[in-house]
Amino acid sequence: MAPFGKRRVPDAVRRRLSTLDNWLNPYSWLVTAVIVAIAAILRLVGLSKPKVLVFDEVYYPTDAWDMLHHGVEWDERTNGPAYVVHPPLGKWLIALGEMAFGNTPVGWRVPTAVAGTLMVLILIRVAYRMFRSIVLAGVAGLLMTLDGFHLVLSRTSLLDIFLGLFILATFAALLIDRDAYRRRWLRALENGFDPETSRLPHFVPWWLFVGGVMFGLACGVKWSALFFAPLFALLVVAWRVGARRSAGIRRPIAVRLLGDLGWLVVSFTLTVIFYLATWTGWFVTNSGYFRHYREANGMSEPPILGALLNLAHYHHQAYTFHSGLTDKHPYQSWPWQWLLLGRPVAFHWNGTGSCGASSCATEILLLGTPILWWSFLPAIGALIWFGVARRDWRAYAIGAGLAGGLLPWFYYAVADSRTMFVFYVLPALPFLILAVTYALGAIMTPPGGIESGERRSDRQLVGTVIVGAFVAIVALCFAYFYPIFVGETIPYQSWQARMWLGSRWI
Repeated sequence: MAPFGKRRVPDAVRRRLSTLDNWLNPYSWLVTAVIVAIAAILRLVGLSKPKVLVFDEVYYPTDAWDMLHHGVEWDERTNGPAYVVHPPLGKWLIALGEMAFGNTPVGWRVPTAVAGTLMVLILIRVAYRMFRSIVLAGVAGLLMTLDGFHLVLSRTSLLDIFLGLFILATFAALLIDRDAYRRRWLRALENGFDPETSRLPHFVPWWLFVGGVMFGLACGVKWSALFFAPLFALLVVAWRVGARRSAGIRRPIAVRLLGDLGWLVVSFTLTVIFYLATWTGWFVTNSGYFRHYREANGMSEPPILGALLNLAHYHHQAYTFHSGLTDKHPYQSWPWQWLLLGRPVAFHWNGTGSCGASSCATEILLLGTPILWWSFLPAIGALIWFGVARRDWRAYAIGAGLAGGLLPWFYYAVADSRTMFVFYVLPALPFLILAVTYALGAIMTPPGGIESGERRSDRQLVGTVIVGAFVAIVALCFAYFYPIFVGETIPYQSWQARMWLGSRWI
């Protein structure tokens, strides 16, 4: 029945416009808290080891420390600004850890550990909102918690974990905006809105604006965030059109489409504003690279506009660098190798140390938990199938994230053989895990169900056992590879036994 004083909305319409209303469910937050606590422990304990810079830590913590003292990246050899090709936000976040704990391994790694833990938190809440299942939300959180690839990047001071965090936060904000939009249409119908005669209501999409801010911060870490922009924009429009169709609006595409695009423009304006804000250190100093490029080359440099033109020149130079980066590297890999774990990256290696054996090995290998990662391709196949067969909005939403995080790299690999590494896939990782969770959910609750309640319960019980077994196997696999995720010193033979793909992992 409709609430007192409310117009009765047909059950079919109410069902189509339904959203997650019990997001404050205490059990869901209990599961969230337990899993996030486990993720935090795994990412924070022993963070000071190794006590040396590993892999690309030779760049970003040093840049962050210089930014604390000069406001911009600095080249000590020339005592002048350094030329760098990534925006500054990720390094500013690393600098926050160095402010708190000094220029130490803990200082430059704590921010990435916090970012990785926050990703687990957001993913659990995203999964709960999408699947409306505490069990599946917990599964998604556990799979990310127990992924070696995510763990290593959470414990190493690189930029990609921040990019992944802000892309996931953008998606979460858009997902909440979707629910808020549908909820407002339902309330409008309850309050007497008639699709045939009433004037269309107006909604201010605050969460869409939050998404624009988060996306601006993502771009402030790495420009590859832009790959997600058209796909996320299409999702927003498709979700709004779908909500209007469910509410009974005739011509749901034509009605309010300009309004949808207008709100997207406002949201993207916030993206630009917050992106530029990440360059504040460059703007407020006179020593940034290309800060006074126009003046140095005899061109006029008016206030504000001159600085923006100089920054545009900087961006052009950096883009040219990225486009022409084809240098060979022993750990480079191609996108078609990534999900197969064809070429992980050795972040740290030491053949000395004490382990109770005649020869020892200490390694930090950027390797996804194999059982989990080798389930990604079947899960993508299932996602495509369910997207076509069920026309399920969740399949399209997850697919959009996968497309933004994976497909552009295939283009660059084929078009210009650009040098690339497996850690470029990090922003797509939450969507890969959501794809696996979606497939596991389909096993637990098959489409259409079964007429008999008892048989449905039996089927769900079997599906739950399968899901539990899968998570348990992933956990055991993670435990087995844990020493080479965190750089424990182990006997050389034990290390070699973990090199399942031989020379490809060495």
